[in-house]
Amino acid sequence: MIERYTLPEMGDLWTESYKLTTWLQVEIAVCEAQAELGYIPAEAVETIKAKAKFDPQRVLEIEKEVKHDVIAFLTNVNEYVGDAGRYIHLGLTSSDVLDTALALQMVASLEVILSQVEVLIQAIRQKAQEHRQTVMIGRSHGIHAEPITFGFKLAGWLAEVLRHRDRLSQVLQRIAVGKISGAVGTYANIDPQVEAIACQKLGLEPDTASTQVVSRDRHAEFVQALALLAASIERFAVEIRNLQRTDVLEVEEFFSKGQKGSSAMPHKRNPIRSERLTGMARIIRGNAVAALENVALWHERDISHSSVERMILPDSCTLTHFMLVETIDLIKNLLVYPENMKRNMNLYGGVVFSQRVMLTLVEKGVSREEAYAIVQSCAHQAWNKPEGDFHALIAADPRVTAQLSGEEIEACFDPQHHLKQLDQVYQRLNI
Repeated sequence: MIERYTLPEMGDLWTESYKLTTWLQVEIAVCEAQAELGYIPAEAVETIKAKAKFDPQRVLEIEKEVKHDVIAFLTNVNEYVGDAGRYIHLGLTSSDVLDTALALQMVASLEVILSQVEVLIQAIRQKAQEHRQTVMIGRSHGIHAEPITFGFKLAGWLAEVLRHRDRLSQVLQRIAVGKISGAVGTYANIDPQVEAIACQKLGLEPDTASTQVVSRDRHAEFVQALALLAASIERFAVEIRNLQRTDVLEVEEFFSKGQKGSSAMPHKRNPIRSERLTGMARIIRGNAVAALENVALWHERDISHSSVERMILPDSCTLTHFMLVETIDLIKNLLVYPENMKRNMNLYGGVVFSQRVMLTLVEKGVSREEAYAIVQSCAHQAWNKPEGDFHALIAADPRVTAQLSGEEIEACFDPQHHLKQLDQVYQRLNI
């Protein structure tokens, strides 16, 4: 079995040299399969394996003349191999090499991405545990709602990334396919057993029913999965950006010594990394649309997808990897301000505890409609006023004090009531 050629850096997986290396892997795997089945001499394969190599610059020189990348590659390889080179590419069409090799690139890239997803999972899990009891206000429509914890917010992020890990792992299986089925995929000039053996050597599965190409729904799913991951990272980044606003300032990107926020305003500490992540997610989403456009090819094959993939696959993989690395560092070093969270939660005398006051009144026998009206009138008196104090208004309202004791009123303003069931969520996520 030929070991997959791998490099530690994502960008290296999409270089011209790495691409041609995967092409050669495919050609050699096919030659080995042909020899095992007795179609070509075993000694020729040994010669090919010993001598086969390529020069990327020479391939480009030949391609300028022949206007065909695979022919240019094969011509250059044969310059090194000699007579045994006549057994290379025997019975194949260009897409046998291109699509099978592309699968190797996508698999290697997704393995790198998945390794970073695991690191992100651990970073979020650790931060969620650290802030399991850090109380803050939950918001809906951008408006204060009811208390949560920052750890609970992160728990939602963790659950989302865990789904991405599962989704990407499934996609990895569906893109790990090759095709060695010849022109239009009929195996007219190549034994299907050659495909089976060659794909096994490469760590791939034979495509179920290829045409001249592997159908592009697989590639579209691959890019869509990356776009989904990028969209989640964007969601986290947008949340950080909102929480870092000056009038909120509950979290903040780490601001290193010597860092500058603005050329004009020395006080600025801007969420530039989160903004960068937001922008990059837009690119990957656009690439997902292009990948969907690639699914509809003419008849058994055209090459309208090829120029698109040369752009969107390297860009999507490298951008996703970069976004993961950035997000991991962002979360690990995120500055969290519990005192600001407490301050914001208690604006206007704790109006965010309105539901708890209303439900306690209902428990005492007040109708829901009347309880709602009482609590809403106090809340609106306190809302958006510097001196607004919902707690004081509730404690002084005779309609409330006729039903609730001072101790019962105080209990309505205890944020722990809102957190008592969160352990179930943490347990599901092993936080």
